[in-house]
Amino acid sequence: MPTLAELTASLDAGQELTFAEVEVAASALAAIDVDATEKGAFLTALSRRGETAAEIAAFAAAFRDRAVNPGMQAWAGRAIDIVGTGGDHAGGFNISSMVVLILASAGVTVMKHGNRGITSKCGSADLLAALGVDLEASPAKLRSALDELGFVFFFAPAYHPAFKHIAPVRKALAARGQRTVFNLLGPLINPGRPAHVLLGTFSAGWVPKLAGAFEALGAQAGLAAHGVIDRDRGIDEVTTATANVVRGFGRLRDLNAEWQAADFGLERCPFQHLAGGDVTENLAIVDALLDGRAPSGLVDSIVLNAAIALWIVGRVGSVREGLGPARELLLGGAVRARIAATREYYRS
Repeated sequence: MPTLAELTASLDAGQELTFAEVEVAASALAAIDVDATEKGAFLTALSRRGETAAEIAAFAAAFRDRAVNPGMQAWAGRAIDIVGTGGDHAGGFNISSMVVLILASAGVTVMKHGNRGITSKCGSADLLAALGVDLEASPAKLRSALDELGFVFFFAPAYHPAFKHIAPVRKALAARGQRTVFNLLGPLINPGRPAHVLLGTFSAGWVPKLAGAFEALGAQAGLAAHGVIDRDRGIDEVTTATANVVRGFGRLRDLNAEWQAADFGLERCPFQHLAGGDVTENLAIVDALLDGRAPSGLVDSIVLNAAIALWIVGRVGSVREGLGPARELLLGGAVRARIAATREYYRS
């Protein structure tokens, strides 16, 4: 069995790791008795050589196996996750969190996996907690929530104990501006293992690799996407303010396109329409959305993502077909009622 140092040498020589070698690496990275410097050298070498789709899938499989199992198998086959890698530094509003509420209102089972804001002022966990979700809810409470509310939120730190001994190394590398494979893994290690995924990533270059990783993991259907703001900036969302690089996987594996707002009969908007802030500011944006006072581009972007998700799970025959129902659920009172039901559920 190779050591982590030997695997680092293989990476420095330009070699791709096998599934078995990734499992060895994952064990070493999660171990308490492996030197942090050795872990950092491995992660740096992997990033420098460039992670392949197969390696990303293998790391995801390794850390899925190490995650706490919330017992969601009965729902996983029809469920979807709406998730982003984060790390885009775009300052956008939490579009995916609102999409979760639209889908749940439509009767689509949603299993969202996320964390508090790390590179943003307000992560999905921050906003959903402010809307009433209990981040510390037990798996039993969450299983009941799928029947009562139609969605759950898996707070990543509660489900991935193996990350405890990797976090200090990641933090030290991040302080030097060093990205690691763990910046990519969050969307792939949802402990509920939903069969469908709408994934946004911080870079267009990662779209095909992440789609390939989900393909290797056997996802039923989904797509990876990146919104191009300009030559130097992007966002881990599909939006009506950007050109959107999309790649499908599973049932949608033949999809490889660049989508524009006009492709769906929507108007392109300034990126400022999508701006978010801290939790207090984003709660005010939620109120504005539900009251019909939010910027049109933000409304359209949320509706577009919800329509894409409805299409991914097979509830509509096309993205355009999903726009009207999604808009009605957002603006017609269903999402407001779902938020009220969420607050009541987690108070009881």
